[in-house]
Amino acid sequence: MGLVARQTFYNLLSIGLAFMLGAINTLYMYPNYMGSRLQGVVIALLAYSNLVQPFISFGLQHAIIKYYSALKTKDEKDSLLVFTIWSPLLILILISIYLWIFSSSIIIDISAKEPLLSTYAFVIILIAISTSYFEIFFSWLRVHLASVFGNFLKEFYPRLLNFILLTLYALNIIKFETFIYCLIIGYYIRLLLVILYSLKIYTPKFRFSLPPFYLKILFYSFLIFLSGAASSIILDIDKSMIASLITADDVAFYSVALFIAAVVEAPGRAMLQIVSPLVSKAINSNDKIYLTRLLKKSSNNLFLVSGVLFLLITLNLSDFYIFVNQPLYAVAIGVVSVVSIGKLYSMSIGCLNNIISNSKYYPYIFWFSILSATIAVILNLILIPKYGILGAAYATLCVIIMINTLKILLIAYGLKIHPYSKETLKILLVILVVYSILGEINFDSSSSLINLLIRSIVIITLYTCLSHLFGLFKDINQQINKYL
Repeated sequence: MGLVARQTFYNLLSIGLAFMLGAINTLYMYPNYMGSRLQGVVIALLAYSNLVQPFISFGLQHAIIKYYSALKTKDEKDSLLVFTIWSPLLILILISIYLWIFSSSIIIDISAKEPLLSTYAFVIILIAISTSYFEIFFSWLRVHLASVFGNFLKEFYPRLLNFILLTLYALNIIKFETFIYCLIIGYYIRLLLVILYSLKIYTPKFRFSLPPFYLKILFYSFLIFLSGAASSIILDIDKSMIASLITADDVAFYSVALFIAAVVEAPGRAMLQIVSPLVSKAINSNDKIYLTRLLKKSSNNLFLVSGVLFLLITLNLSDFYIFVNQPLYAVAIGVVSVVSIGKLYSMSIGCLNNIISNSKYYPYIFWFSILSATIAVILNLILIPKYGILGAAYATLCVIIMINTLKILLIAYGLKIHPYSKETLKILLVILVVYSILGEINFDSSSSLINLLIRSIVIITLYTCLSHLFGLFKDINQQINKYL
């Protein structure tokens, strides 16, 4: 686990910096200088782009993770990598024909409530292309266990790009139109950087040849593509539907809340970048002992670290929104609390998703994704008109709980393993105890910042003491001792 711990640490560092810079962008720069309407337009464009991206990448980035370690010779591995480069080009041709025929009706639909979305609709496909190829080359790095720089480009770079462009916009150096064009250019610079670094880490022989069992790879990619398309719907359909059913301002309020709640899953985003290829290797070598160890350790460590982040967020929400001085955005406080519960549950299952996608049970991902996407659309249609953005949060939570539970049951039945242990119950007990104690205590300082600091110190202290009392820091202490 040394390699996992080391790269997880660096990945967590870049993700932590990304979240801090993202917080400045989301909670200060956008609201104060661009306004909630233009912020909602940018977020909606990126959300639609995320919906298109799986159609271009076609799940090939996941095929690299699953099959690279199963191939034996350099020629076979090279053929797989090169195959993932030219295949999306064929898909792009088909998508271009479709857009040429139906673009007018699509633009009318997405811009029904916000005319600016039609003006900048071209952003959707351009950024989707860049993101698709970025994910493919990032998978090259992950199978060579070199995820740190790729993760930096994935997590930190887009926030830095937004911060620079927002600063230029705030200083009246650029207009909104220039902001959009520079955003596109920035995404393609990121793609160029990951391509150059990938080729530095490993340069394949660029020749056209189909990889071994390519039909099996295509079938796997097809199922992952369908699953990825459905997953993108789950991630972004709420923002898209809010833009269509309510207003672009509500998209901004909701997106800020999701950003805050997403901090809970930051440890998972750091760890699972490097754990995924290790899971694939364990499955391909039929090493069930190591696979079980990865699942249990990832579950316990992610649940433990995400637990304290969950407490820091949900117990500080009122003072936090007062501190950032954005009263309009405070309408989404309930969204943060609801979605954070779902994020914490997702972290508790550890690397279970990686196990499913790399095992013989990967076809179930498609059915889970289709089911969750269908339920997400139905619940959003019912709950958003009734409860507004809080209804979208309820829909998200219901989908997360249902699908993760089905995944746990699948692996428990199929592979006879599961992510939980007695340590899981201890961690859950610690979270509940800290929440019940500090949820009833109000700090009377006139400064929201002082309240935030005091409550956060108390949360961390109490959480650490209880975790140490229950012996939950064994793995973390071992890694700290290795570094020392």
